[in-house]
Amino acid sequence: MKLPIFIADAFTAKAFRGNPAAVCLLENKLDEDMHQKIAREMNLSETAFIRKLNPSDSFSQSSCFGLRWFTPASEVPLCGHATLASAAVLFHKIKNVNSTLTFVTLSGELKARKAEDGIILDLPLYPAHPQDLHEVKDLIKTAIGDTLVQDIRYSPDTRKLLVRLSDTYDRSFLENLKVNTQDLLQVENTGKVRGLILTLKGKPGGQTHAFDFYSRYFAPWVGIAEDPVTGSAHTVLSSYWSQELGKKDMRAFQCSCRGGELEISLRPDGRVDIRGGAAVVVEGTLTA
Repeated sequence: MKLPIFIADAFTAKAFRGNPAAVCLLENKLDEDMHQKIAREMNLSETAFIRKLNPSDSFSQSSCFGLRWFTPASEVPLCGHATLASAAVLFHKIKNVNSTLTFVTLSGELKARKAEDGIILDLPLYPAHPQDLHEVKDLIKTAIGDTLVQDIRYSPDTRKLLVRLSDTYDRSFLENLKVNTQDLLQVENTGKVRGLILTLKGKPGGQTHAFDFYSRYFAPWVGIAEDPVTGSAHTVLSSYWSQELGKKDMRAFQCSCRGGELEISLRPDGRVDIRGGAAVVVEGTLTA
């Protein structure tokens, strides 16, 4: 078996930043267990599998494909950065002729369209509801110790817990915060939480690149200690910060070691456009 495979850094214009995802092109149906084996072999936060929906489809001519995402540990229902990476491979390496691509996924149909300065993803927008501290205090204490918390929300659609840190903290504090992910699986094993978002309000001012909010994302429940840049987390963050800031258009920065920028626009139809760049850094053939 030989499969075309790529690695693309998503939500960045520069190589070796943003979030890397493997992208595998499937001409034919793949054995079900092979998806997970390949994802484990690639050992990135996500491996995306693009498949033709019909035998007559072409990766360079068709506009609609199937798309699945796997971490090294399991399949996930939504992954923004691997969707962006998939679109980048089709647009920039395969030279797909269409300006908009549609991906059929576990989260419904997702669209990716070319833009002058990147790719725009059309993603669902998920609300986050107030969360009782008592139910999650052990999880939060384990993760961030005595760090001051300003708000706690929970997204039942994505099973992500959003923890807003105190406005007294700045970006540098969030970037340098030591987060204990090793013990989270023991503290939270009910299945309610599958991802932890830490977020912080941005600081207005005269910076060249001012951001409306910052975040970091942790998902040891699906085999990812910390994810560098997370599109799916921003489907929750966009909803929350739009309400808090009274804005529909926002700029966000995910404060991982690699870092990544996202431009966000809430749409009238209740979805969200997330714009980002991508750099394809590896192109090759998977042999098994």
